[in-house]
Amino acid sequence: MPARLLQTAPVILVRDIVASIAYWRDKVGFGCERTYGDPPSFAMPSRDGVVIMLAQTPTGVDPPLPNWRVVDKTNNAYIWVDDASALYKELQESGATIDYTIYDTPWGTREFGIQDLDDHDVTFGQVLQRE
Repeated sequence: MPARLLQTAPVILVRDIVASIAYWRDKVGFGCERTYGDPPSFAMPSRDGVVIMLAQTPTGVDPPLPNWRVVDKTNNAYIWVDDASALYKELQESGATIDYTIYDTPWGTREFGIQDLDDHDVTFGQVLQRE
């Protein structure tokens, strides 16, 4: 029997990992018990089993351009959720940077996007019931 894939976690390069951890914690609701280094150079914020890996770029080195700056409307991470409307409201109220407002797509999802402190787009999407 072949091995099963269990989960994925995008790695996002950031300029200020301490500020990025705080953003993911305070604005997006991710806890962060796993950091590495002193001061941290790598962290794994998580929420409900979803992990975003953050890696500090070296001093003097800019992180790569966010995907949307290379290919229009392309995010750095897509996270499936069970209630996009409720999460959208939560993240609006917490002060997360909303990149694009919630809408129903032609392909059957309800989506919205946020941006992190380095302008990386993260999309949250819910599969809508089709009749």
